[in-house]
Amino acid sequence: MNFALETFGDSWSLLIARDIAFWGKRTFGEFLKSKEGIATNILSARLARLEKEGILTKTPHATDKRKDIYSLTEKGLDLIPIMLELGAWSSMYDPRQKDEFLKFVETVRKDQRNMIEIFKEKIRNGGSIFSDAVGRQG
Repeated sequence: MNFALETFGDSWSLLIARDIAFWGKRTFGEFLKSKEGIATNILSARLARLEKEGILTKTPHATDKRKDIYSLTEKGLDLIPIMLELGAWSSMYDPRQKDEFLKFVETVRKDQRNMIEIFKEKIRNGGSIFSDAVGRQG
């Protein structure tokens, strides 16, 4: 637990990983548009920290050299089951959460090992769990 908290000692780090895995966000600007409203200085610091910890990689954008693309490493992809469980816990206890996510997690749990591998492969190939279009949220 201590290592995990040292790596993700704040909510922003997991929210960045969530945005990549669940919604396909990959650039600084896309992370800024998240509904939680992270400040630019905090976002810069968290992205650098996650890259240093080996959770993210940063590569130049293929067509716009002013942008970087952030991707989850294998170490980062291994956070998917944890993020799903945190989301399920939130769905059970946070009255603002929608029941749909809890139902989604229950479906995943029926064949969890296979579903997690499917999600990882989608993300490795530039997609995401809930959307294959970058920045499009459901």
